[in-house]
Amino acid sequence: MNTTHNTIKNYFLSQPHQPFFLLAIANAIIVMLLFLLSYKGIITLTIDTLTFHSYTIIFLLFLNGFTGFLFTTFPRFNQSQVIEKDFYTTIFYSNLIGSIGVIVGAIVSPYMVYLSIVTLFVSHGFNVYKLYEIYKQGYAHDKSDSYWILIASAFGLVGHALFFISLFLPDIQNSAIILSFYMYTIFLAFSVGQRMIPFFSHSFAQKNPKFVPLVFDLFLLLSFSLILELQPLTLIINLLLGGYMAYEIKRWELHPLQSPPILWVLHVALFWLPLSFILGALSVTAEMFLETSFYFLTIHLLALGFLTTVLIGFGTRVILGHSNQAPHGDTFATKIFLGVQLIVLLRALYSFNIAFGWGTDFLFDITATAWILLFVLWGGRYSATLLYGKKL
Repeated sequence: MNTTHNTIKNYFLSQPHQPFFLLAIANAIIVMLLFLLSYKGIITLTIDTLTFHSYTIIFLLFLNGFTGFLFTTFPRFNQSQVIEKDFYTTIFYSNLIGSIGVIVGAIVSPYMVYLSIVTLFVSHGFNVYKLYEIYKQGYAHDKSDSYWILIASAFGLVGHALFFISLFLPDIQNSAIILSFYMYTIFLAFSVGQRMIPFFSHSFAQKNPKFVPLVFDLFLLLSFSLILELQPLTLIINLLLGGYMAYEIKRWELHPLQSPPILWVLHVALFWLPLSFILGALSVTAEMFLETSFYFLTIHLLALGFLTTVLIGFGTRVILGHSNQAPHGDTFATKIFLGVQLIVLLRALYSFNIAFGWGTDFLFDITATAWILLFVLWGGRYSATLLYGKKL
């Protein structure tokens, strides 16, 4: 028993992605379950339900996923030394304590939530500072992609601080959600994806040096237009983002239909980016003229279609590749990839249900349950590999 325990402990913490990925998976299941129970009125949370849902998805799920990925790959991007084990294990334990505190506090005490968010924010700050050190000390000739990843990470810290302040000043809740979501989670995943996916796909298209800076500017404009509720401007920026991204991605000639599942899932994630913004423009138009709400349609298309798909795709690739296994998508993994797309469609239908009063509110229950099941299956499939390097 002790031998098994020591084997798991030594291997589990031997690479930075392993503990953070497993924590992200566990958090994805638990926080969605709590949100579902709260939304259905079965339990009452100690903090605002929307704050709980958005904060936990961004900073308990995606932050840990990003940390595991970047702590593994960012030193390579910059030709720097790997991150010290003592450092990343300290960050992991801080995130673990903070995650438990937020989850338990949301049930028993808001003060526990406050203290836990402070713990997570401090840990996040050390996280970003480490990335900055790697960026400054690395010997890579081209650090442009790393620069934008660092900018996105800095916006994550700003958003994290705003979330904490919004617990006491609810009027800034919308600003905290929008900046954290667009300028941190989506822009960071986009910055990584536009670098890695064409590389994995053996795309020979020449890189457009203006692509990422222009997308950043448009994201910033979009964020402020959403905060200020300038619907006509939001409509225009959505169309510009959707059209420009579609043009650039098409130029890469990725050929998803000729690619294996471990690769086409990343292509699908990319394709959700322009599609989400174009559909977002249509929903804004409908809201303006029909005076209805599509209930966070664009955010969920991006969060599920792009962000969750790319998380599952990159996560599976990293888990296999860093356990000395060929990155591949077998039948089980392929079904998980397809399952994400089903969740996207279900959540989109729920937004249409809200907008047009279809009376199919059960779609929410199905979507949330499918999300939980997705991460249970993904975690069940790869947790042994993360814990002790099991071969699949």
